[in-house]
This record gives sequence, structure tokens and C-alpha cells, in this order.
Amino acid sequence: MVDQLAIASMFAGVNVILLGILSIVWIRNYQRFQTAIVLGLTIFGIVLLTENLVALYYFITMESLYAADPTIKTLVSVLRGLQMIALGALAYATLR
Repeated sequence: MVDQLAIASMFAGVNVILLGILSIVWIRNYQRFQTAIVLGLTIFGIVLLTENLVALYYFITMESLYAADPTIKTLVSVLRGLQMIALGALAYATLR
């Protein structure tokens, strides 16, 4: 059986890649257009990218925190998966 925390780590890694791409696009767009909405998207992307990097760090280095309850591992995996779906849709709309 695959460890749920490994799945959550994979989802967080994909989220980091998507957020990196989106943040680059939004930074370039902000440099060009300098609108409040693009600035907001840029800040959103950078903050969420930072959050995913920190989560990935904790998944890798502090696995014992999640080992006590398998339900927590499942919930963390589901939430990271939902975030990945949302970021995928946002990336599709942005890069289209």
C-alpha cells in the first residue's frame, strides 16, 4: 500500500511547480500592466508557493508528526490533491 504522506508530498511537489510557473507569469504580467489584480495574483502565488515549500519540508523531515493517526495522512493528501486540481485549473486559464 502506498503511504498517504508520500502522495501528499507528491501533490505538494506538483503544486510547487505549478505555483512557480504561475508566479513567473504573474510577475511578468505585473511588470507589463501594473494593475492591482495582477499584483494580488502575484502575492497570492508567492505566498502559496512558500506554504507548499514549507509543507513539503515538514512532510519529509517530520513524518513522525503524521505517523500517529492515519486519518490525518489521508486528510492531508486529499487537501493537497484538491489544491492541485484548483491550481491546475488556474494554470490552464492563465496559460491559455
